[in-house]
Amino acid sequence: MASLCVEFGISRPTGYLWLGRYREGGINGIGERSRRPHSSPTRTEGRIEDRIVALRRERPDWGARKLAVLLGREGFSVPASTVHDVLLRRGLVRAEDRHPQAIKRFEREQPNQLWQMDFKSPKGWDQNVGPLSVLDDATRYVIALDGTWTTRAEAVQERLTTAFLACGLPDAMLMDHGTPWWNTKAAGGWSQLTVWLMKQDIQLHFCAIRHPQTQGKVERFHGALESARRRRGLPEPEQHQNWLDSFRHEYNHVRPHEALAMQAPAGEFNTVKDVQRQNVKHVLELDTFNPLKEGEFTRPSGPGLCSFYQESSEIQLFQ
Repeated sequence: MASLCVEFGISRPTGYLWLGRYREGGINGIGERSRRPHSSPTRTEGRIEDRIVALRRERPDWGARKLAVLLGREGFSVPASTVHDVLLRRGLVRAEDRHPQAIKRFEREQPNQLWQMDFKSPKGWDQNVGPLSVLDDATRYVIALDGTWTTRAEAVQERLTTAFLACGLPDAMLMDHGTPWWNTKAAGGWSQLTVWLMKQDIQLHFCAIRHPQTQGKVERFHGALESARRRRGLPEPEQHQNWLDSFRHEYNHVRPHEALAMQAPAGEFNTVKDVQRQNVKHVLELDTFNPLKEGEFTRPSGPGLCSFYQESSEIQLFQ
């Protein structure tokens, strides 16, 4: 036996082990055996596993870290790694669910220092224009999520007026070179909407053309919105705004955000006091909306600032 073990490069205990198994079960006795332990005292309880699966099916676009926070709120202390293992074991993790860690970009320190605004892609909404999104840069709080289904300046101004009255005026807003906040036929790109915003003493910033990374936070929000649309489905068109309202509430008040130490955005966003809302309402009511004719150039009466980003530099157009 010793010479055989030397010939096949195995230890004598291993050789005798295989010999014993052969004598007990024949050729099948030396086949590969499962390495699974006979008992797993630390394995997650069945009721907790079932709850993890239920939460995943309720929110199929949420990952293990966010689901672990929800479990914690229900009194179950389960590490995110354990939640991920359960999802893998139950076949609830797809290749497209895995994402590389985001690179940290610029970030404002306080609410209302900067809002990001953009239209979502119309794909899947059966409309020419997707929902309008307005996001607070510091807290990721979704200020507005509305199906205007149009890029008309009046519709966007109406939604922004509601947002200003509810949350106050931001110091600045960041947008792309899209309609209605950019006019390719007007000097400086001013549009009737940007003039109105500057009259509210809001600084305007525009990201570089074909560089959506500058608006990374609102783009990431749109990714979460799209994932929810695909995984959960949409109701009938007349219920789309109700669906958007429900998603906005969940995103602001329920969904943990990794950039906020797994807190929900609403816990970080401090709305303005009632007296400040009244001041905002007074300003907005005094400022009438006068549409500009195509190509018309009108300097705002307020101290508005307009600029745009070129990679890492900011170019001021006027002040």
